[in-house]
Amino acid sequence: MRRFKRTLVAAALTTTVIAGTAGWATGNQQQAVTGPPPGTAAWRADHLPHRDLPDPATAAPAAVARFFASLTEAQRQELAARHPLVVGNLDGAPPALRYRANRWAIGAEQARERSRAADSSLAPYERQAASALAERYRELLAPGRQILAFDPRGRGQLAEVYGDLAAARRTAVVVPGSDIDLASFDRRHDPYGTPAGMARSLRAEMARQAPHIPNAVIAWAGYTTPVGLGLDAATGRLARAGAPRLDRFLAGLATTGGPAPAVFCHSYGSVVCGLAAHNLNGTEAGDLVVLGSPGVHADSAAGLHTGARVWAVRRDHGDWIGDVPHVELLGLGHGADPTTKDFGARRVSSAGAHGHTGYFAPGTESLRNFGRIALGEYGAVSTG
Repeated sequence: MRRFKRTLVAAALTTTVIAGTAGWATGNQQQAVTGPPPGTAAWRADHLPHRDLPDPATAAPAAVARFFASLTEAQRQELAARHPLVVGNLDGAPPALRYRANRWAIGAEQARERSRAADSSLAPYERQAASALAERYRELLAPGRQILAFDPRGRGQLAEVYGDLAAARRTAVVVPGSDIDLASFDRRHDPYGTPAGMARSLRAEMARQAPHIPNAVIAWAGYTTPVGLGLDAATGRLARAGAPRLDRFLAGLATTGGPAPAVFCHSYGSVVCGLAAHNLNGTEAGDLVVLGSPGVHADSAAGLHTGARVWAVRRDHGDWIGDVPHVELLGLGHGADPTTKDFGARRVSSAGAHGHTGYFAPGTESLRNFGRIALGEYGAVSTG
């Protein structure tokens, strides 16, 4: 009875907060980018001798991998050149081919935005926005960057690999939360709140702990994230749209024959991971780590029905996410607090971390533990 009363109070609080912010929350509501990548219609109309191309909307990543393995190198390169946005986002296609395809796709988008920036028929603000976007694309084309996914639709989606994925013996994937898109993917302020900053920091920590073990970390911002603290952040709508994309991405990684990654899910990204979890077995993900989490739409770790080990990072006292009511009622909220003992996840210390975006900061116990998890040194993980 006491628990029921607490739930009602928390639900009332959640409703009050959302109602109080409805005026601006509606204005920030995002349209989720879903479905196959741009250029799919032209891809479907194309053919190689005596065979159809795999449908980006329906072909499983394993089938895509088998298709590309059956081609000559010249055929693979020709398809990437003709359909860069499809090949660059096609889970199951060889990562090195996707890097090249995405460089071509980003280069084409850069040229288009430069043309718009020079178009005197456009309003000044449109030309200024085009110039800024062209500069962003120039940054993505810097030598050495390995863009594994690139979708210019909406606010833009991106995935980048740090390290040699083909040679890696241990891998990890970072799934970010709200306010992440093409523009903020690797912003310079608050770096450990960005997927790029988190991934770079984790990779450096893995190398520090085990310099003899090749590793690679992927920053995956492949879904439409909420903007601000509005209705999108309080509901699972965008997470439900993003979860199948994460499932497919991880299934594509599994086709490379590399190790099952540890998946680190920050903030609203943990909602995406929670909804994707039931499709994740020991091949797609070996570990699922949630941090700064508002909930994962499950009452317990067992309720995620996943083959991955589930870890929950203890919150820093300064992490505002701790003030979010852990309920799920009438479509609002994300469920139980995964950091509680009753939830049943393996708990992880975050000593030394500060705030909502400090968990990957160098020198923190949370980052050291992330490195241990990613390296499979589970016995060394401290619980705090």
